[in-house]
Amino acid sequence: MAQWFQLQQLDSKYLEQVDQLYDDTFPMEIRQYLSAWIESHDWDMVATSDSLAAVRFHDLLAQLDVQYSRFALENNFLLQHNIRKIKRNLQDHFQEDPLRMAMIICNCLKEEKKILASIIKKEDNVGSTPNNMVLEKQKELDNNVKDLRNRVQVSEHEIKSLEDQQDEHDFKKKTLQSRVEQEVNGMAQSQAVWKEIREEEIVIRNMFIKLNITREVVVNQISDILCLAEQIQFNLVTVEVPEWKHRQQIACIGGPPNACLDQLQIWFTAVAEGLQQVRQQLKMLQELEQKYTYENDPVTQGKSALEERALALFKYLIVNSIVVERQPCMPTHPQRPMVLKTGVQFTVKIRLLVKLQEFNYQLKVKAVFDKNVTEKSTVRGVRKFNILGTNTKVMNMEESNGSLAAEFRHLQLKEQKVTGNRSNEGPLIVTEELHSISFETQLCQPGLQVELETMSLPIVVISNISQLPSAWASVMWYNMLTCESKNLSFFLSPPQATWSQLSDVLSWQFSSITKRGLNNEQLSMLGDKLLGGEAAGNPNGLIPWTKFCKNVNEKSFPFWLWIEGILDLIKRHLLCLWNDGCIMGFVSKEREKALLKDKEPGTFLLRFSESSREGAITFTWVEGSNNDVHFHAVEPYTKKELAAISFPDILRNYKVMAAENIPENPLLYLYPNIPKESAFTRYYSRPTEAAEPMELESASEAGYIKKELISVSEPPLQTTGRHAAHESRSVWRADQDY
Repeated sequence: MAQWFQLQQLDSKYLEQVDQLYDDTFPMEIRQYLSAWIESHDWDMVATSDSLAAVRFHDLLAQLDVQYSRFALENNFLLQHNIRKIKRNLQDHFQEDPLRMAMIICNCLKEEKKILASIIKKEDNVGSTPNNMVLEKQKELDNNVKDLRNRVQVSEHEIKSLEDQQDEHDFKKKTLQSRVEQEVNGMAQSQAVWKEIREEEIVIRNMFIKLNITREVVVNQISDILCLAEQIQFNLVTVEVPEWKHRQQIACIGGPPNACLDQLQIWFTAVAEGLQQVRQQLKMLQELEQKYTYENDPVTQGKSALEERALALFKYLIVNSIVVERQPCMPTHPQRPMVLKTGVQFTVKIRLLVKLQEFNYQLKVKAVFDKNVTEKSTVRGVRKFNILGTNTKVMNMEESNGSLAAEFRHLQLKEQKVTGNRSNEGPLIVTEELHSISFETQLCQPGLQVELETMSLPIVVISNISQLPSAWASVMWYNMLTCESKNLSFFLSPPQATWSQLSDVLSWQFSSITKRGLNNEQLSMLGDKLLGGEAAGNPNGLIPWTKFCKNVNEKSFPFWLWIEGILDLIKRHLLCLWNDGCIMGFVSKEREKALLKDKEPGTFLLRFSESSREGAITFTWVEGSNNDVHFHAVEPYTKKELAAISFPDILRNYKVMAAENIPENPLLYLYPNIPKESAFTRYYSRPTEAAEPMELESASEAGYIKKELISVSEPPLQTTGRHAAHESRSVWRADQDY
């Protein structure tokens, strides 16, 4: 089983160990995109040969070019940009030293194996665990599929042996009949001849008995093969595919990456090939039966039932092998699938897990919007849409992985206009309306006609990009709480989520767009904010949909929109600081005091504002010691301000007016005790990029120290040759919250 596939089955805590193996020099995206290619080479050998390493380096660049072309066909500009950036970085780092790249890949693969080995060892010590059970289950499936292949081959050999026996029996029987006729016509009375004839009859009789036994054996073998195929098929359809679909749901809302479908395709295809071989074997038995049959012939008695059973199993396997490999997604927002904007192109990919050459270019897939939503639907009055663009595609074998797939790249949605007195106003707001896209096709072969259909996960259709955050909240809530794909009336009565469920999803929102999710301390603060009171900290505490994504009162704003604003702030202005763990982020004021009160004066921490819907960051520092401790927090910085000056430069230049009106920088140590310069120097602007002064709005009414940035003189910068540098100045007052 592919190593990368096994790793992706692990819990998130183990996936974090894998994440630590990769960095900007050799990013994990390469491991994901080129996993099969990477694992197909012996990197131990490559890492010992300069010439071989150079060859593999250029091979890798070529593989990236293939991926780039694939994303170009998908119009996925973001992933094209990422591939181009990755290739440029690889050339910068390894063009002159490809051996170093080979050594990095070799080391990463070895460390991955160590992670897998450590888990297996740990599980052997503590008994069966979910990860161990998953690996054991997959191993059992592998063994069953291997057993199926072997049995089919044995049956094939047995049928050929049966054919030889039948031909020999037929030849001897006809030869004997001819000899008897000759003897009778010649009125031969030789006792020796008739004795030979009787002995030959006994031989033929024994041959018939052996022939009959072989026929029984073949029929029973095929019956056993079909039983095993049915067992494997049942496991694939009722367990493996639903589990993959659930993992896909989790991956779509930011969770651990879903394991690729290649392994499922191997299993499905193996069963399909086995069933096709059995059907061919039954045709061979029919031909043998036509040549020779007799009373109570095992082939005659069992063939029809076996044919019907083999065909039914094959149809059932095909019907359940069509899946949505990639859910509908706008290329402009790859991390927010299932949210589609009218008039904007989106992509979606369908795959058949049974990869048979005879299916290539035989299946024409049609996309249909809201196929099962009728006027009598549970959700009445929902908006109606038409699909624009090429909504039919032929499934064909892909060059990259050989899968049988159809990818729709240029679809758009257009809302149907309401005419007359009709109204599309329904019980749900736009971002809570759920829709679906069905994909249907037909497989037609001699003696075989099968209707295939699959459906996307529920999607939300928006008409304005400002609706995206609320629509994404609906997508998260749905996929967090249900595994169904057809419950389009979900938000008529949305279920509550437990804090245990929601905390994972919230952390995924950060880890999916950055390199760092939320730790327990940060989640604890968010849990207190959502649950409050005695329920705070309870993993089973229930959170209603309205509290997550609605205004609780006129003065408040939805919890999720606050989180969304912070995510946007991080993406735009704080990504490096967040990835490197400089930002504590989510910490209550009470907890903040407890953390800072015993620290050196000038110790500060960075946290997100709770009073800004759009996302803002502030810092708090401690002053004084013993019983005379003071805490000061500056008015939060918003995206507008951070667009003009970087946050690290703000921390570097921040001043307060001390005694005798002399500005001083009170920020000395990043919590817990990291000197500020050690923590932030690498993020500061270069001297030639001196920070410009800023004009700030008036202080908020949340009890923060009012900040006012003005230009003050600094010693001249030698690199510029003139007195051109500026620094921030802030006049502060005590924070009323403290």
